[in-house]
Amino acid sequence: MPGTDSGDGRVIRREAERVVNEVAQGLRTLDDGTTWFSALSPAGRREVLREVAGYAMQAHITSADGHAGVARSGVKPTANPSVMICMDPPRYGFAALPADEHVKAFRVLVSVFSVADTRRRKTYCKGTCGHDWHNLPPSVEGP
Repeated sequence: MPGTDSGDGRVIRREAERVVNEVAQGLRTLDDGTTWFSALSPAGRREVLREVAGYAMQAHITSADGHAGVARSGVKPTANPSVMICMDPPRYGFAALPADEHVKAFRVLVSVFSVADTRRRKTYCKGTCGHDWHNLPPSVEGP
């Protein structure tokens, strides 16, 4: 990844995993997550967008998840990231969007992931979940 070494990339990915899952589980607001994301370097933001797109794919988002997430995100349904995530199948090239679209893309991706992951926690993982990230303790850190 240009601009960061592999150690920096691992740190950003671990941090992204924590922040995104805290937002998905209501332990952190989307605005707090967006503030964290906005403070990253441009290369860090691209890395996080790739990571969160992967989370969305793993959560098997549906078209309904896409539309519900966009509605939660505060991003216009006609914005590029909103249109991309609501396609059937979704388009995931968010890191390739212009830098001025990255915050919108983050908000859309995290919101859609939150919808899909909540659905999966209530159905697929209900009572048998072994995923550590589905059982996060309340955060003791600030945003």
